[in-house]
Amino acid sequence: MGLSSTNLYTMETQKKFSGKSEAEVWKQVEADLNKDDDVYDYNAIIEQDGKKINLIIDIDLGGGFEGGYASTGFSAEITNPKGFRFALHQDGFIDDIGKFLGMQDVEVGYAELDKHLIIKTNDEGKVKKLFTHKEVRDVFEKLDDFDFGIRMHSVEHGDHKQSFLELNIEDGVTEPAELRKLYSAFYSVLDTIDNFKEETISSD
Repeated sequence: MGLSSTNLYTMETQKKFSGKSEAEVWKQVEADLNKDDDVYDYNAIIEQDGKKINLIIDIDLGGGFEGGYASTGFSAEITNPKGFRFALHQDGFIDDIGKFLGMQDVEVGYAELDKHLIIKTNDEGKVKKLFTHKEVRDVFEKLDDFDFGIRMHSVEHGDHKQSFLELNIEDGVTEPAELRKLYSAFYSVLDTIDNFKEETISSD
């Protein structure tokens, strides 16, 4: 279950938190999660140092003859002038981000990550830079039932498609400490992609 542009911008119950550092914003998020009576339907924008990240937790326990479902997602709009694409998921999990022409399977050079994940990209050099930090690799080496990558979505009041970095997990993650690890890894990758934009400007 991916994050749609509708979810990103039109949900009336969306919470907002902001700060200059991870510690500052996560203190607010954790306090809200601990007091929120409905973390099974949670939607927030976290703005850290100018970057906006959408967090959605959607859990339905089901009942009777109906099965439940659970998902946790992070998404952020990105500037992507060179059309960089990547997608990753663990071996055996069917993803729908990686269905892009021109994307090839690659290895990033970290044994545990390469063993655990299928990684597709149209720029091998850039995707290797996303996993430079051990803390990021540790998260994705242990994560199951997820896809992570760059998707294109139509945006509200626009006639074009915009690039979004998205992490979609088929599990309802409500424990603040676990959510923070996911958020931290997501933010690190987002920040690295943002630096690609600066490299493009410098080389022009």
